[in-house]
Amino acid sequence: MSTLVPRRSIARGFTPSFLASLLAAAAVVFGPVINPATAQDGPPRPLDVPFVPTPQAVVDTMLKVAGVSRRDFLIDLGSGDGRIPVTAATRFGTRGFGVDLNPVRVKEANENIAKNKVGKLVTIVQGDLFETDISKATVISMYLLPTVNMKLRPYVLNLKPGTRIVSHDFDMGDWKADKIEKLDYKTVYFWVVPAKVAGKYQMQVGRETMALELEQKFQDVTGKATVGGKSITINNGKLVGANLSFDMMMADGKVRKFEGNAYDLGKLGGKGWSAQRI
Repeated sequence: MSTLVPRRSIARGFTPSFLASLLAAAAVVFGPVINPATAQDGPPRPLDVPFVPTPQAVVDTMLKVAGVSRRDFLIDLGSGDGRIPVTAATRFGTRGFGVDLNPVRVKEANENIAKNKVGKLVTIVQGDLFETDISKATVISMYLLPTVNMKLRPYVLNLKPGTRIVSHDFDMGDWKADKIEKLDYKTVYFWVVPAKVAGKYQMQVGRETMALELEQKFQDVTGKATVGGKSITINNGKLVGANLSFDMMMADGKVRKFEGNAYDLGKLGGKGWSAQRI
């Protein structure tokens, strides 16, 4: 079986806090997309982050946590030597795309692509991740700085609900991870992009009509419904992509669990209930 071009990880034994201070010496600055075949010998400007390759065991964990499969399109931001999309392609047949500022890394990545014979599945280019179209990704992988993650976060939150995000060592601030996996001294963070559901709705439950108002902080949902002038609190509200669930006490005093989906055009709904944004 072919393998990636071997590189010794300089990260072994480093803690995330040490890596953060090390990487902070320089933020992954990304330039316009450039054809690797004509790229210059060095990056167009000084790098903000030195290359610290993700250990293969962490790559494996990232792909496992994200549930990567043949059906996915994985985009790796700051792709280095391409080991994440190349591993996904060789093991699962996943289509992948990577972008990195440094043409040296892009050259190494394309050597890995050729060595593993996944050129029909994976493309790596030199370019600026903030100018890269990530809208078609079903999975995004990254090993960046916390500051870069936070700058990237607004772009990620505007992706299609259900898009999966997996990060090596660094989180996204107060957007808490849906899953955290520890691997020795390393940490893998995983999120699912939530739908946007905050707002006022007219809700129909069977023959009963009520006002529904939802508030949202990322995947956590709170709010209230109003029936006959009585306010009823929404509890345990949660989004997993476009899948919405919450609990609400009904007029008979029983707590009912509502499960459904957030649809386009401001519609919510599931078995026995629906809501339209107003």
